[in-house]
Amino acid sequence: MFQAIAGFRLVAADLERLTSFYRAIGFVTADTAPIAASEMMTLGVAGAGWRRRMALGGSLIDLDWFEERGSSYPEGATACDLVFQHLALVTDDAHATWQRARSAGATPITRGDPVTLPASSGGVTAMKFRDPDGHPLELLSFPPGANPSWRGRDATGIDHSAISVADIAASQRFYEECGLAPGKPTLNQGPAQAALDDLDGVEVDVLPMNPEHKTPHIELLGYRHPARRPYGAMAVNDVAATRIVCFSNRKAVVRDPDGHLLQLIRKDQSPADIPSRR
Repeated sequence: MFQAIAGFRLVAADLERLTSFYRAIGFVTADTAPIAASEMMTLGVAGAGWRRRMALGGSLIDLDWFEERGSSYPEGATACDLVFQHLALVTDDAHATWQRARSAGATPITRGDPVTLPASSGGVTAMKFRDPDGHPLELLSFPPGANPSWRGRDATGIDHSAISVADIAASQRFYEECGLAPGKPTLNQGPAQAALDDLDGVEVDVLPMNPEHKTPHIELLGYRHPARRPYGAMAVNDVAATRIVCFSNRKAVVRDPDGHLLQLIRKDQSPADIPSRR
């Protein structure tokens, strides 16, 4: 049922503040439009909703604001907790982009400046932080020639969404049944990973799950250490309830084994309901 990732949807507590933040880090934003009543029914959220579309290169994020407010992002949640889901933004200069993000109101997750991971973990320069509403983000700068999907200094966009999972084998089975294929797994650990995640003694299995078009894709994060803390099922209008929007053969909202949300849309859905790919 899962054909490709069309984009991502973040729940905004403060739509204007969040729009200003994403503009500051390079996103192009469009006008705000009401979310169709039929989609609000699919989401199971009462009242009205508003959506602002944003693009980074060829990648799309929608900021959704709901009249019926949900919960704020959980206080004290860390990268290994099962509520955690970040979007990885590709940039040619993680240090410069991080400075812009911090000036625009981001709060760091990573200790200090962006860190360069060892070759066994991809060799990327990365920085994790939160936007003003608490959504986790990651900046990625790939070493030259490391990723053919992001060649050239002007290549920017969303590489993947990474989600913390309780049982990486169970999550792999779920996403394989949805039509994704596993990529090469890695075990990320050591001082650089500890600094990136702000977690001592971190050991995390990372498994890419790829649709037919591999970018963007999903990464499963199975933390061996520290211990993963579960959270209750998120409501669709909670700030932490990021949705991965997937082209499929039907319209629905489904949850993976840990409660992360997938919003399925049809390719023949009208442009009034979904943003156009750039």
